[in-house]
Parts: sequence; C-alpha cells; structure tokens
Amino acid sequence: MENTLTQAPISILLVDDQPLLRMGFRLILEGEDDLAVVGEASNGIEALAAVERLDPDVVLMDVRMPLMDGIEATGKISASASGARVIILTTFDLDEYAFAGLQAGASAFLLKDVAPTELVNAVRLVASGDAVVAPRVTQRLLENFVRSQPTPPTHPRDPLLEELTPRELEVALAIAQGLSNAEIAHQLFLSEATVKTHVRRILTKLHLRDRVQVVVYAYETGLVTPSNPDY
Repeated sequence: MENTLTQAPISILLVDDQPLLRMGFRLILEGEDDLAVVGEASNGIEALAAVERLDPDVVLMDVRMPLMDGIEATGKISASASGARVIILTTFDLDEYAFAGLQAGASAFLLKDVAPTELVNAVRLVASGDAVVAPRVTQRLLENFVRSQPTPPTHPRDPLLEELTPRELEVALAIAQGLSNAEIAHQLFLSEATVKTHVRRILTKLHLRDRVQVVVYAYETGLVTPSNPDY
C-alpha cells in the first residue's frame, strides 16, 4: 500500500542579535516547501528557551550575541535532551570560533555570506544526520587549529576506541579524512549501506551526535594528526 502521509517540513530556529539578518534568512528558508522557520531568538538565553518550547530540528546560531554567546548556547543545547542540531553562523572566518562551535556540539559552521542554495542544502544535510557539510573544509579547519597550538597536545588512548572493530576504526579514520559515504565505500570496497551501518555503530559506541563530531573527536584524541599542508 502506498504511503500517502506527507512528511513534516524541517523546523528551524533562527538565533541572531540582528533582526535584519534573521529576516533575510527567514525569507530564504521559507521559500522552500520542505523548510519552516518556527521561531527566532536574539541571544543564547532566548535560544535555550525557544529550543525547549519549540523543539526545532535545526538551529541556525550566531556566535557573538549579548547575555549568552552562541558557543555557550550550543554546548547547552547539545548537552540537553533536545534532538536539535546546530549550525554555527559567523562573519568571522577564524579557526577558534568555528572549532569552539564544533567542540560545543555544532554539526556544521557556515559564514553569514553563504549563498542561499548552500544555506538551504546545509540545513537539509544537517537535519538528515547522515551527511557532513563541507567535510574537507572542516578537516582543514581542524588541522590549521591544531597546528596553531604552541605545543601539540598528547592524549592517552580513549578506552572507547577499544569498542570499535578494526573495520569500524578504518571507517572512523576515513570520516576524519573528510571522505563521504560513497568515497569510503569505494576506498574500503564496501557498499554504501554497509558504510552507513558502520557510521551509526561508530556514533553509538563513541557517544557522538554526528559525523562532524567524529572528525572533531579524531583530532581531539590524537587519533589523527595534521597532514601535510598541501593535502
């Protein structure tokens, strides 16, 4: 029997202290049939209340805001029972801002001058939970951040890694290299369905929210180290 149920649109919360920017993003996003802006907030405190009240699928989060900034708000959302996924929006193309956002639990970061089509695609990808926005950009961001530190940190091996099978460890390393499911499947001679299964198991075993968090985890724990700058 054919399923005639209509899928609910992706619900979005806009968080920015500039009303004109929120209006611009709203106009872009509400032009898509599968996206719906369900609320707005002008600082992190308002954002937390709105997430609890509205339970959005995706939060577009500014970084610099009064009362509570976007990084702190992202951390609190990620630590809550909410299933909302956060995309950090910033005018500052600085490694520390984006890296701090990813550490706090954001699923992606975008610059505020992002093209409308890229913004819409990013929301859809993050809402799906099955893709990474600009994985190689994320990888390069983390490599640059790690290189910028005065002394490379040393990390004891995380006991959670022992839970991974050898194949799951291979997939985790491939994710950290910024490879898509299709690229991982080709590299490891697996089907994409099998790769997706491995990714789900990796997220569960390492207690991570999504693929971007696997990349962050890999760099934070020393599982991978910065590659050649010309990579």
